[in-house]
Amino acid sequence: MRGAVDPLESRHESDPAAPTDLKTQIIRFFLTGVLSAVVDYGLLQLLMLTGMGYGPAKALSFVAGTLTAYALNRRWTFQAEPSRARFIATMCLYAVMFGVQWGLFMLLVPLFESMGWTMFWSTTVGYVIAQGVATVTNFIVQRAVIFRVR
Repeated sequence: MRGAVDPLESRHESDPAAPTDLKTQIIRFFLTGVLSAVVDYGLLQLLMLTGMGYGPAKALSFVAGTLTAYALNRRWTFQAEPSRARFIATMCLYAVMFGVQWGLFMLLVPLFESMGWTMFWSTTVGYVIAQGVATVTNFIVQRAVIFRVR
């Protein structure tokens, strides 16, 4: 029954007999992050091209990137079973990270624009800095807390 435990998961899976080691998790987290960042950044630029302001565009692109990251990290990086508690914990973490990432982005873009940078470079560099802060925090919290929740 889709969504019974985790709204993004269609079926239950068993935890693997041999969980992945730290090195493998870091590599997979990085690759998942790259794909999620492509989704996030690509949608940000696409929405801005359609005339949406950078604030609302970043909020929507963050949601798309976040859902991509959660689904891939749960299944592939940490190989964890679906869990309502885990899903709620992850969404709470992502809500905090949204505040940090969006807040940094909203502070940096006008700063870079005031320095004479174009909107493209202001949003690109602001995105990279805000994403970097969120990525390190996300890995630590997800590995140490969220994907240990049963």
